[in-house]
Amino acid sequence: MKSAYDVLLERGFIAQATHEEEIKDLLSKEKISFYIGFDATANSLTAGHFLTIMAMAHMQHAGHRPIALIGGGTTRIGDPSGKSDMRQMLTSEQIDANAANFKVQLSNLIDFSDGKAIMVDNADWLLKLNYVDFIREIGVHFSVNRMLTAECYKSRLEKGLSFLEFNYMLLQSYDFLELNQRYDCVMQMGGNDQWSNILGGVELIRRKEQKPAFGLTFNLLTTSEGIKMGKTEKGALWLDKERTSPYEFFQYWRNIEDVKVKECLALLTFLPMEEVNRLGALEGAEINQAKEVLAYEITALIHGEEEAKKALEATKALFGSGAKLDNVPQTQMDMAVFETGMNLLELLLEAKLIPSKSEGRRNVQQGGVRINDVQITDVDYLITKDDFNADGELMIRKGKKVHHMIKI
Repeated sequence: MKSAYDVLLERGFIAQATHEEEIKDLLSKEKISFYIGFDATANSLTAGHFLTIMAMAHMQHAGHRPIALIGGGTTRIGDPSGKSDMRQMLTSEQIDANAANFKVQLSNLIDFSDGKAIMVDNADWLLKLNYVDFIREIGVHFSVNRMLTAECYKSRLEKGLSFLEFNYMLLQSYDFLELNQRYDCVMQMGGNDQWSNILGGVELIRRKEQKPAFGLTFNLLTTSEGIKMGKTEKGALWLDKERTSPYEFFQYWRNIEDVKVKECLALLTFLPMEEVNRLGALEGAEINQAKEVLAYEITALIHGEEEAKKALEATKALFGSGAKLDNVPQTQMDMAVFETGMNLLELLLEAKLIPSKSEGRRNVQQGGVRINDVQITDVDYLITKDDFNADGELMIRKGKKVHHMIKI
């Protein structure tokens, strides 16, 4: 039987391991507790988090116990990893609300019943720390010279790195120590951009506790140009359907690059690798079948089978297979609004298809907006009742992928 390490390696998750042979042996012979941290910087997790949650699920399926660590404390500091500027400061109320949403989203893929997984918040211990005691007991184990060679700090030195952020590595390392002491957690996992922070925790436990501790990082989801995946025309690809609708979520994965299909099938679905390899080998027009399977499987995992079916039906309707348009994202509006006409930019804002009029103006002038499949380049165009069909429907298309129906 394959170990969790074998599964993660085969599916393409593993980027780096602190003690590879020991980890292989450990995961094949024992059941361990491990953790992945999620800072509560927004009210929803994103597609980037989804990959780490999938890794967590594979570990749980192999009998290991996940610890989902919500960063109620570290969110107040900010992780400089992969950031060009200091993180925006959030209030305690915002952080707590975000953390509560994370718990709901994580529960969609991780089984927290009967202690099979646990969820904790590092605010429970970080906010009670005495700073002088912390620096004496924990800071003594860290070399500033070595910390400055870490990529997360080195890349920020030219633009400026605050002492606030410089503390982050110590706090994340302390989290691992705390979880080790409380729950016998012996491994931290995370994206490969967390490598330096994870090393800090592994070395802290080994020095201070004289106990084994391990770290494992995952490959990041990127485009063929090396840019992080999960960005849409509206911004991040969120797991919350109020921020990214199931239809938009489905469309994102349906339209990814051909060369990334096999990788995403392996990392973001539970399909057997035999099926992943079969679908990933399709070429030409047939690759669209694989993309449809990918989009359906991922949407079903995040939003449920019903929403995935609706998104699939809406996609088929828009691209000519004759299905109903009922599941295309839509906005209901009062007919009276269109008696004298409504400016196109105002309508795009009302339908939340643009974040601002300036961006909408660019979209229209560049030919990226169609009304009922007619390209509109006049930013002063007025939408009237005459633009609606007999059923009171009007279809907006922005770019190649975004479709939205207005109903009166």
